Amino acid sequence: MRKLSFCLFFLISSTAMAQQTDTLFLKKLMQDKPELFAGILNHPNKNEVQIMYTQVNRDANNKPSFKSFSYNLNPTRYFYPASTVKLAGVIFALEKVNELKNKGLTANLTMLTDSSFKGQTKVLKDESAANGKPSLAHYIKKVLLTSDNDAFNRLFEFIGRAEINAKLKKYGMTESRILNRLAIGDAGEAAKNTNPIDFYNGDQLVYHQPAQYDAKEYPLTLTNLIVGVGYMDSKEQLVNKPYSFENKNVFTIADQQSLMKRLMMPEAYKAKDRFNLTPEDYKLIYTYMSKLPTESDYPKYDAKEFWPTYAKMLYYGREKNAVIDPNIRIFNKYGDSYGFIIDNAYFVDFKNKVEFFLTAVVQSNEDGIYNDGKYEYETVCYPFMKNLGKSIYEYELNRNKKQLPKLDQFKMDYK
Repeated sequence: MRKLSFCLFFLISSTAMAQQTDTLFLKKLMQDKPELFAGILNHPNKNEVQIMYTQVNRDANNKPSFKSFSYNLNPTRYFYPASTVKLAGVIFALEKVNELKNKGLTANLTMLTDSSFKGQTKVLKDESAANGKPSLAHYIKKVLLTSDNDAFNRLFEFIGRAEINAKLKKYGMTESRILNRLAIGDAGEAAKNTNPIDFYNGDQLVYHQPAQYDAKEYPLTLTNLIVGVGYMDSKEQLVNKPYSFENKNVFTIADQQSLMKRLMMPEAYKAKDRFNLTPEDYKLIYTYMSKLPTESDYPKYDAKEFWPTYAKMLYYGREKNAVIDPNIRIFNKYGDSYGFIIDNAYFVDFKNKVEFFLTAVVQSNEDGIYNDGKYEYETVCYPFMKNLGKSIYEYELNRNKKQLPKLDQFKMDYK
C-alpha cells in the first residue's frame, strides 16, 4: 500500500512539474538583446512588465498542444487591464445569443437599448452600420477593429455583470473579474445596474430583456492597488494623493492567454470545456480580430485616426508607417490606459508556417500622476511591445517542429 501511494505521489508530482511554466527562457531572450530590453530588465516592476509566451506544437492530425513560458508573472500584482476585457465580452455575448436561440434571438437583430437607472444612456440607431441600426454583431465588429468603448458597454449591459463573472469562473479564469463599463466612470451602484434591451426583427419585437441588477461583490486579494503620487479628478484638478485601482476590472495575463487559447484552438479542449460558439461565431470573431481598420467598410474608419496597425501593439508597436507583412495575421485584443499597454495575441505566418500566443503588459508613468494623459507610450511602451513581438516571431521562424501546422482555418475573407 505504501509503495502504491509513493508511486501515485511520484506520478502526480512528475505531471505537475511537467506542466510548470518555464520562467527562464524569456528573461534570457531579452538579456541577449540588451540594446532592446536593458531598460525594462533593469526595472521590471517599475514598468509593471508581465509576459506569457506559448508555443503551439501539432501532432500528425494537426491537433495542438501547448508549452508556455513566462516572465515576471504575478496574478496578485495589479495592473489595469483596460480594453483587453472586451474580448471576454464578445465571447460571452455570443454565447448568450446561442443560449437564447429558442427565443428567436440572433446577433444580427436590431438591438435597442433603453435606460432605467441614473447615468444610463439609450441607443436607437447606429450610423456606422450598413442599415443604420445597432446590433450585437456590429458592436462586436467595432470592439475588435478599434476597441470601441461604447460598443463594449452595450455588450456588458446585454450579458449582465453577474453572468460575465460566472462565465469567467466557469472557464477557469478565477483570478479575474469584470465589474465596470469603460470610459464613463462606471462604479458602485451604477455598475451593478444594466439597461433594459429589446431585440427586433423589422418592426416585430423578438426578445425583451428587462433591466438587471447584480448585488454580488467579487473580492480578490491584490497588491499594487494604491499607486503614484497624484491624479487628475473629474474636474481636471490635480489631487496630491495616490491613485486607487480598488474595485476596478481585473484580467490577469495568464487568464487572458487562457481565453485566447480556448478561443483560437477549441479542438485542444474537451467538448464540455469549449465556448458555446457556432462556426459562424468563430468566423465573425476571427475575421474582425485580425482585420485591419483600413480593410473595413462598415464601420468605415478614417485612416489618419485608425491606421492599419492601430490595434497591433505586439510586433508593429503602433507605428503609423509600419510596413505590413502580407503573410502575417495577428488575432488580438489590446488595451491602453493609465500608462499601461497590454496586448493579448495569437500570431500566424501562413507562408512560413509559424504560430504562437503572446500576451504582455508594460507601463510607463514617470511623473507618478494618473489620469493626466502624460505617459511614455511612444518612448517606452510601444517600442517594448514591438521588440518583444518581433523577437518571439524571429525565434519561432527558426524553431524546429516535428509537424508543420495546417493553418487554413485562420484564413479569413477580408473583402
